Amino acid sequence: MAYLYVIFCTIIIPTIFGQVTEFISIDCGGTGNYTDNSTGLAWISDNGIQGDGASQRVGDTDGNSQQQYQTRRDFPTDSNKYCYTLTTEERRRYIVRATFLYGASMSQGAYPKFQLYLDATKWSTITVMDASRVYVKEMIIRAQSHSVDVCVCCATTGSPFISTLEMRPLNLSMYATDFEDDFYLNVAARVNFGAPTQEAIRYPNDPYDRIWESDLDRRANFLVGVAPGTERINTTRDIDVNTREYPPVKVMQTAVIGTKGSLSYRLNLEDFPAHARAYAYFAEIQDLGSNETRKFKMEQPYNPDYSNAVVNIAENANGSYTLYEPSYMNVSLDFVLTFAFVKTRDSTQGPILNAMEISRYLEIAAKTDAKDVSSLSVLRAMFAQTEWTKEGGDPCIPTSWGWVSCSSTAPPRISKIVLSGKNMTGEIPRELKNLEALTELWLDGNSFTGTIPDMSGLVNLQILHLENNQLTGSLPSYLGNLPYLQELYVQNNSLSGEIPQSLLKENLTLRYAGNSHLRRVTKKHNRIILGATIGVIALLLVLSITSILLLRHYRAKKISQRNEKGNSWRGSSKPLTTYSIARGGSLMDEGVAYYIPLPDIEAATNNFSRNIGKGSFGPVYYGKLKDGKEVAVKIMADASSHGTKQFVTEVALLSRIHHRNLVPLIGYCEEEHRCMLVYEYMHNGTLRDHIHDSDNQKHLDWLARLRVAEDAAKGLEYLHTGCNPSIIHRDVKTSNILLDINMRAKVSDFGLSRQAEEDLTHVSSVARGTVGYLDPEYYANQQLTEKSDVYSFGVVMLELISGRKPVSIEEYSSDWSIVHWARSLIRKGDVISIIDPALAGTVKVESVWRIAEAAIQCVEQHSSVRPRMQEIILAIQDAVKIEKGTDKLDSSGSTRAQSSRKTLLTSFLDIQSPDLSNGSLVPSAR
Repeated sequence: MAYLYVIFCTIIIPTIFGQVTEFISIDCGGTGNYTDNSTGLAWISDNGIQGDGASQRVGDTDGNSQQQYQTRRDFPTDSNKYCYTLTTEERRRYIVRATFLYGASMSQGAYPKFQLYLDATKWSTITVMDASRVYVKEMIIRAQSHSVDVCVCCATTGSPFISTLEMRPLNLSMYATDFEDDFYLNVAARVNFGAPTQEAIRYPNDPYDRIWESDLDRRANFLVGVAPGTERINTTRDIDVNTREYPPVKVMQTAVIGTKGSLSYRLNLEDFPAHARAYAYFAEIQDLGSNETRKFKMEQPYNPDYSNAVVNIAENANGSYTLYEPSYMNVSLDFVLTFAFVKTRDSTQGPILNAMEISRYLEIAAKTDAKDVSSLSVLRAMFAQTEWTKEGGDPCIPTSWGWVSCSSTAPPRISKIVLSGKNMTGEIPRELKNLEALTELWLDGNSFTGTIPDMSGLVNLQILHLENNQLTGSLPSYLGNLPYLQELYVQNNSLSGEIPQSLLKENLTLRYAGNSHLRRVTKKHNRIILGATIGVIALLLVLSITSILLLRHYRAKKISQRNEKGNSWRGSSKPLTTYSIARGGSLMDEGVAYYIPLPDIEAATNNFSRNIGKGSFGPVYYGKLKDGKEVAVKIMADASSHGTKQFVTEVALLSRIHHRNLVPLIGYCEEEHRCMLVYEYMHNGTLRDHIHDSDNQKHLDWLARLRVAEDAAKGLEYLHTGCNPSIIHRDVKTSNILLDINMRAKVSDFGLSRQAEEDLTHVSSVARGTVGYLDPEYYANQQLTEKSDVYSFGVVMLELISGRKPVSIEEYSSDWSIVHWARSLIRKGDVISIIDPALAGTVKVESVWRIAEAAIQCVEQHSSVRPRMQEIILAIQDAVKIEKGTDKLDSSGSTRAQSSRKTLLTSFLDIQSPDLSNGSLVPSAR
C-alpha cells in the first residue's frame, strides 16, 4: 500500500490580484506527463509514485477524448485504504477534486461502489451507475495541517478506483465561513445559467479552475421545471466580477430571464437534505431604458429572512455589468430543491439569474490523536524502506493500518502495535513512550539492540513482547509500576543484572529465559541492599541539615554587613511595605527590580519637570539616570488600596518576567507615601498616537503596522504561555503598546494583570479594562481567561486596519463600536471599506483579509472559538509574507468595485455560531 507525498509539477498562473498559484493535476493510472490541449494545464502521471493498484485502460467513454480519462488506477478489493498525500499550506483554503470514470469493462461483474475519504472525514460514497459518466467530487477546505490525504477504500462491489486528483489553491478570503474549523464545504452544484452549449466552463476562463456546469446539461432531473417565458440572454461586454468569490466573466456574460415575471427550477442535490451555504450571482447584462427597472424576490424556498428582501441589481451592484453576489451562509435544503424568483409589482422587467453555487456543510471527523500520530511517524521514518510503512492516510480511519489497532474513542487512540518479525534493527524508538493509550506492544522477533528505553508513559500497557531480540542492559524496575501490566516477555536477549522485586509479583507473568546474565534477587541480598540504602539516606539527611544551618548563618551575616555599610540604590533591597503586607515578604524575594531612592529619582527627572503622558496608573515623567539611561517614571495617582494593589501587582509581575516585547521595569520607589515605577523610556510613544493622532507626523505604513502587531502578539503570547502560572494582561489596548527608538513594539501597563491559577481554566474577577476593548463574555460572567486578552487584541488589529477608534458614535452611528461595524462589513466580503484611507492603494488586499479574518475570530462572542495568541502570530506572519511578495493594488478597478459593493440584506451574513449539540448543524434563527 502506498504512502505518498506527491511532489508535483507546478503550474504558475496569474490571478485576479496579480498573484501566482500552484495547481496540482494528477492523472491516476496515466503513463506519462503531458499538457491538456483544451485547458493548457500540465498533468503528471502517478506512475512510480503510487505503488499500489494497477493502471487500467478505460474502454469506450462515449466520445470522451480527454487524455486524463483514457486510464484509471484500480486498487485491490480488500479491507485496506489507498491514499494520496497532497502537500498544503496550513490554514489556506483549497479546492480538492477527485474524478471517477469507469468506462466499458470487459468483465460482467457489478459496477464499483466504494468510499472516498479526505483525512478521517468520509467525503462521499462513489456508486457507479453509468460507466460513461465522469463522477466529480469536489470539496472546499481550509487546510488543518501541512498535508491532506485523499483515500479510497471499503468497496462493497467491484474494486475501488480513481481517474484524476486535483488541488487548486484559493485566495485567502474566498469561501470563508464561520464554521470552517469544524466543517468542510462539499460542493453540490455550480451552475452556469444561460450557457450557449452543454460544455462546462473551467480554466483558463476561471483562474481558480472551478467547473461551472451548463444549465443545458442533459442529465435526468438535473434542472427541470422551467417556468414559462424563460429566455436565455448573453453579452460580450466585460462584467465587473470583483466580489468575494470572483466568478469568471464568461459565466456572468450569460443569464436567464423571466419574461413573464418569474424564474423557477427544480434541482436534485446529492446527499441532501442538509445544511448548506448557497450563492446567487446576479449581473444586469441588458441595457435597460431610463424608465425600466428590474426588481425581484425569492419566492421559493420561502424563508422570511431571505424571501422578504428585494433584489435591485442596479442599486445592489452599483450599476449594470457589475456583479452582485448575495451569500446565504446557512440554509437547510431538501434533496429536491425548488427555487423561484418573481418580480415585484413596481418592476418593469422579470428576474434574472446568471449562476449559482450550493455547498453542503460536511462535519470534519476527528483524526487520530496527534501525539499518537507523531510517535508512529518516527517509527515509520526509521524503517521507511520496509513494506509495512507504506500505508497512507490516518492510522485509524476509515480502516486502521495493518499493524495497529485503535480505540473507538473520538479522537481515536492507538491501542495495539504488532510488529513481530519485521527485521527491525537499531534501538527501540523512545517516542513509543508517548502512546499512553497503548495496551499491547509486540516487538518480538526482530534485531533490536541497546537497552530497553523509558516506557513509563505507557500507563495503560497490559502486554509487552520484547523476546527474541538483542537487547542488553538491565531490566527496568519501573515496568513493575505500570498499573495494568499483566504479561512481560523478554526471553532470548542479552539482558543482565538482577530482576527488580517489582516484577516478581503474582499478578504479573514474566518470561525471561535465555538471558544468561539475568538473575532473580535473593531475600538475603535484599536485606543488605535495604540496610545500605537506609545508611546512605541518614547520611544525606545529616549533611542537608548542616548545610541549611550554615546557609542561614551566612545570609544573616551578609544582611547585617549591608545594613551597616549602606549600598547604592542598584545594590539595595529595601522591602516594599505594601508588598510585605500583601505577600508577607520583600519584592526582592521575587526578582530583579531594584529599589531606587527618591532623591535619585528627583535628580533623574529634574524634580519631575517634563511630563510625557498619563496612564491608568498616573502621570508619567521623563528622566535620565546617572549612567545616562533614559527612563520613564510613573507616579501612582491613586493612593487607595486599589491603587496600591495595582502598584504591587505591576512590580511583582515585571520583576519576574523578561521578554523583548514587554516594557522592562528598571526599578521602583515607595517613599513619603508615594509609589513610583521606573521603566525604560520608549522614544516613539504609544501605538495609539501613531494611528489616531492627526498631528503625529510618523505615519505607519501597512508593513510597519504588521510588525507592531506581531511584536505585541509575541509579548502577550509570552505572558500566556511562557510564564508559570500564566499572566492575563486585562488591559490590552493601543495606548498600552509602546514603540521604542527602532519602532519595535512592547506591551506595557500591567497594573490590572492577574495570574491564572495552574489548576483552573479561568480566574474569577471583577471585570476591569477599557471600554471598547473589554471582552463581553468576561464582563457578563466575571470569569477571566487568556481569551479576554485575545478579544482586546482583536480590537487592536481592527484599529490597525482601519485607523479608527474602538468606540465612536460619530464614526459608527448605531453600531457604536469598531467590532460591530467591521464585523458587518467583513461578513459581507467588503474589506476595502474598512481599510484606513491613509493606506488606500498601498496594500495587498489579501494581506488585509488575513488580518481581518484573524481579528473577527478574536472578537467572537464566545471565548471558546477564539484563537490562541500563537495562531494570531502565524496569521500576522502570513500577512507579512503576502504583503512582501506582491505588488500594490491596482489603482481603480478592484478598489472601486469593492468599496461600492452593497448587500442584499445584512442579515444574510449576520450568522450566529452553529448549534452542534446534537452533532449536526442547525440553521441560524432570527
